[in-house]
Amino acid sequence: MAVEKINMPQLGESVTEGTISSWLVKPGDSVEKYDPIAEVMTDKVNAEVPSSFTGTIKELEVEEGETVSVGDLICHIEVEGTEDENSREDASAPVEESPVPSGEKETTEKPRFSPAVLSLASKYDIDLSHVEGTGKGGRITRKDVELFAAEEKTSSKPETADSPSKSSAEKQVSKTKTDETVMEAGDKEIPVTGVRKAIASNMVTSTTEIPHAWMMVEVDVTNLVALREKNKKQFKEKEGYSLTYFSFFVKAVAQALKEFPELNSQWAGDKIIQKKDINLNIAVAKENELFVPVIRDADEKSIKGIAKNIHTLAMKARQGKLTSDDMKGGTFTVNNTGSFGSVQSMGVINHPQAAILQVESIVKKPVYMDGMFGARDMVNLCLSLDHRVLDGLIAGNFLQQVKQNLEAYTEDSSIY
Repeated sequence: MAVEKINMPQLGESVTEGTISSWLVKPGDSVEKYDPIAEVMTDKVNAEVPSSFTGTIKELEVEEGETVSVGDLICHIEVEGTEDENSREDASAPVEESPVPSGEKETTEKPRFSPAVLSLASKYDIDLSHVEGTGKGGRITRKDVELFAAEEKTSSKPETADSPSKSSAEKQVSKTKTDETVMEAGDKEIPVTGVRKAIASNMVTSTTEIPHAWMMVEVDVTNLVALREKNKKQFKEKEGYSLTYFSFFVKAVAQALKEFPELNSQWAGDKIIQKKDINLNIAVAKENELFVPVIRDADEKSIKGIAKNIHTLAMKARQGKLTSDDMKGGTFTVNNTGSFGSVQSMGVINHPQAAILQVESIVKKPVYMDGMFGARDMVNLCLSLDHRVLDGLIAGNFLQQVKQNLEAYTEDSSIY
């Protein structure tokens, strides 16, 4: 008999950690190779982790609700003899384990950190001895480092050339004071877990790394509204799903990205990567959870094709069936904030993309045209952009192209 390790696998492009939302096995359970053993939640997708071996679960090393880095140990499995080379290649590649907390078995060992944690600590110039870990037994995760960096940035004050910088100890005191919260009678404490924890981590990364800028244009979509009204009933009867306003906006954005590919880019340190394919992330909700699956090659699809993709992805999200393939590869994000009645908002960019467009509510307004005022259907489009990648000129031209695409619709435009 041999005891093997099962580590957290890579569950999607750019995914560096995941949260064990539930274990599907317990110690003593027998499993076959590729059987699901745990449900894992990341900032990209919910997925099942398969067993890398056939055998008996010996020990679970991670508790439900705990977040661990890709490559970290999650459980041990007892197998008959030794697996062949192919079986070992299927197992997640092990990395250095996180530090063993005081009071546990290996108290004499020097603390060790995962490569992701060490990389972030070096990037933000953080002494890891001052970071409080939220993982099992005090393990420091990538999220802990990002939150510590964000809090240091918030609590620190600008320093003059004559004044010495704060010591690490002073910064830790500042952090502790910032974290102090008084609970009073009637207050409700809500643990930050699952999707909300993943969103919080991603937002910290986006806001600390990306210098956001913002622009807005107002668009006359009177003809677009008339086109949809003319077709929506027949479309629903024929196709079995709704012809939404959002599908028209997604199509207009995809067309504009072909004209201005600079917005279909990513910042990569010493270079900018301009993506060839136009894969648009859209926001879909499941109760209190929010996901951003991808419409692939959106520029090649008709309005009908985009409407079908939106419907399919929304249904998969509500049924909990989104896969890692549904979530990866996005190059630009379009967010339908108008569905909540919003008329103006600033989106946080979906890291590492270069921009996000918020489509607001369509509202009737009096507009001066041809010497008189008339009621027109108007909508605001709000663009957040990464100022490292884009400047106001190119972003403004892009918005004008989207505006032109939307205002070009007539009641006779084809949706197929």
